[in-house]
Amino acid sequence: MAETATQTATGADGPLPKGFRGAEQGWPELHRIPHPPRRLPFLGDVLGVDRRKPLQDSMRFAGQLGPIFRRRAFGNEFVFVWGAELAADMADESRFAKHVGLGVANLRPIAGDGLFTAYNHEPNWQLAHDVLAPGFSREAMEGYHAMMLSVAARLTGHWDRELAAGRWVDVPGDMTKLTLETIARTGFGHDFGSFERDRPHPFVTAMIGTLTYAQRLNSVPSPLAPLLLRQAARRNAADIDHLNRTVDDLVAERRRTGRGDGDLLDRMLESAHPETGERLSAENVRRQVITFLVAGHETTSGALSFALHYLALHPEIAARAAAEVDRVWGDTPAPDYDQVAKLRYVRRVLDESLRLWPTAPAFAREARKDTVLAGDHPVRRGAWALVLTPMLHRDPEVWGPDAESFDPDRFEAKAARGRAPHTFKPFGTGARACIGRQFALHEATLVLGLLLRRYDLTADPGYRLGVTERLTLMPDGLRLRLERRRPAPAPVTVPDDAPASQGGGCPVHGAGG
Repeated sequence: MAETATQTATGADGPLPKGFRGAEQGWPELHRIPHPPRRLPFLGDVLGVDRRKPLQDSMRFAGQLGPIFRRRAFGNEFVFVWGAELAADMADESRFAKHVGLGVANLRPIAGDGLFTAYNHEPNWQLAHDVLAPGFSREAMEGYHAMMLSVAARLTGHWDRELAAGRWVDVPGDMTKLTLETIARTGFGHDFGSFERDRPHPFVTAMIGTLTYAQRLNSVPSPLAPLLLRQAARRNAADIDHLNRTVDDLVAERRRTGRGDGDLLDRMLESAHPETGERLSAENVRRQVITFLVAGHETTSGALSFALHYLALHPEIAARAAAEVDRVWGDTPAPDYDQVAKLRYVRRVLDESLRLWPTAPAFAREARKDTVLAGDHPVRRGAWALVLTPMLHRDPEVWGPDAESFDPDRFEAKAARGRAPHTFKPFGTGARACIGRQFALHEATLVLGLLLRRYDLTADPGYRLGVTERLTLMPDGLRLRLERRRPAPAPVTVPDDAPASQGGGCPVHGAGG
């Protein structure tokens, strides 16, 4: 696999090794951790794998090998963790921290030391986090709500036209348009005109290109990457250039026209750190804007798409969710901010979708000091492992023998209180968890409510869920048939005892930190 970007960090025991750190350097008893059979010299554990689906390959190996296992590819060894006890131990912030590795480090040519891709020792992460955190306060979120409604109305207008023409709707494509316009409008006062285009906006095309390239870098030996990926590297450079030009133009327009009503871009350009008075540099502003535009819409669009897939597949669940919308929102044409949080069953549908397919499907953790993982596996400072979130969310010891089935009542209040902490992590964990998670959850719950109130969803009986991987996850080729929904003749009582569940940490991680 391609090496990650150089990282240096210092501590009580001196600097860590630069560049990629294989498991051999940090796991003294690596031989005790199982690996797939039939290893090949140099190539490693590649028999039967699909380079386009490394996450799903790892999930398959996880089921065979248990809660901790390792894989080798092109001479590099990696440790994977998914057992609930092990993952909970790695969530201990006093002993473990975020590790920027694998595909995330491959995004640093685009996002540099942005919130999601910064190394822990880089000061701009904390600076940007402290400057931007007020942009996700309740007051700020209430200000975004009307713009979210406006963009959602463009989606429903588009779907009404598709319905009238007798066409099935392209769910992933339309959710991508929706979430891109939402973060662009609320965060940066920009309109990409996505719903007025027959093809994806060039920004989306470039974004998908960079995410795909970042993942491909992990599928070839790093010394051979310049040769094997020469043409792909040229396309990636053009994609990065397009992303940079788009953001530079957006920032230049804001500087020319003035304030944008206190949105995220205003905060980036005008706010100083509350204690130090330091401001974000022009380069860091660009990196943060790209981080929010890419991560802030790509993962939410996937979350909505998976939720709509499961709603169409389970009409009884969709009916129960729609009944809740009718009861809570009544005849109001536009629900207010507080009414969205009252859609507790709809939120459970979203959480259950994120459980099965967290769209940011893994996060890496590294040891802050020499320690022992779960009292069993010695780990040296700087050693790291990748937590496989979809498998953590399927651990039968936590979720039961039916963990593969879709059941929103797993997130009913009593059931949620009975689960151990750190078992639901769709947004990462700890200090570097997604800064925008409440933004993403409010947007997704609002949109699901609006769609459930307006449409009945019908699945294609021939469709079988396929999952596209480009660092984030998305249903492949999902299309649904719509019918305008007739309101129920009488209210249906929906249990209302559960608070909206608190997801840990961005389905990248939203606009992850």
